[in-house]
Amino acid sequence: MKEYNIAILPGDGIGSEVMTEAKKVLDKISIKYDTKFNYNHGIVGGAAIDSIGEPLPDKTLKICENADAILFGSIGGPKWDDLPKGKDPVWGALLPLRKHFEFFANLRPAICFKSLANASPIKSEIIGDGFDFLVVRELTGGIYFGEKKLEETSAYDIMKYTKSEIIRIAKVAFEAAMKRNKHVTCVDKSNVLSSSVLFRKFVIEVSKDYPDVKLDFLYIDNATMQIIKRPRDFDVFVTTNMFGDILSDESGMIAGSIGMLPSASINEKGFGMYEPSGGSAPDIAGMGIANPIAQILSAAMMLKYSFGMNDASNDIENAVQTVLEKGYRTGDIMEVGKTKVNTKEIGDLISEEI
Repeated sequence: MKEYNIAILPGDGIGSEVMTEAKKVLDKISIKYDTKFNYNHGIVGGAAIDSIGEPLPDKTLKICENADAILFGSIGGPKWDDLPKGKDPVWGALLPLRKHFEFFANLRPAICFKSLANASPIKSEIIGDGFDFLVVRELTGGIYFGEKKLEETSAYDIMKYTKSEIIRIAKVAFEAAMKRNKHVTCVDKSNVLSSSVLFRKFVIEVSKDYPDVKLDFLYIDNATMQIIKRPRDFDVFVTTNMFGDILSDESGMIAGSIGMLPSASINEKGFGMYEPSGGSAPDIAGMGIANPIAQILSAAMMLKYSFGMNDASNDIENAVQTVLEKGYRTGDIMEVGKTKVNTKEIGDLISEEI
């Protein structure tokens, strides 16, 4: 029997509610695939501030260091908005976690199920049976982390990339494509930017190690148009920090509900932190009406990218799709003629499909 240690960090707001449903689904997976998941819980974010006065306790960090993956909930809320930078949930917990574990690759799927096509602002004839592509964003380099200076009448931000940074993010994208539809699209601005010329050069170099994967290219301005015009044509995007920021946010919008989407941050050792793309929704916390699907799909990503359990990951994705096709909806994605269910009920329905 295989065994994995999972650091469970529910965080704030609806975090604990949706995490319960994700664990429920993982429990069904553990039985089906004869795998043991050891859950080790830690407090983080606002919950940790309220409990011990700091957003990322040493004990929580230790739990993460001893884990095979981190399943993260959501943190923050108005209650902690006025805290000094570094003492708040995001700057004091989420960003330090990313830095501590050197999470350089951010994976953001954009999934629009056919059954939720009406939620997307894109025309139904474009969506068809839905779309499913992945944005692989370099997370620790580029213009956000380059040298910068602001003066009274001038300013600059330097976008710099190195061969090693490009190669490692490209490998993540190609490995992801091998688990999907074997198609990578490199997004850059190599007709203008030297950093993009280098980025494209080494993406091409890495592609030679993956002959089964098709590689093509788009400039960032064109890419933002093409994912709206023909989202079904794409599989995996690989791009820089800033361009990935743009594409992943646009992708969340065209998918119809960012609250349905998971994400992952991964380091060079394959260790990852998996979390919903939405927020902690403190206004509905404790009401039992939150949508846990993003958290459940984050667990599916964990199985695929950290544990290599592709079939199990696909089982979860298929279970979510089946439940939606049967017409069950939480309040945030409710449509006329569908059956409204609460957090626990949709978690039960999805786990029953495993």
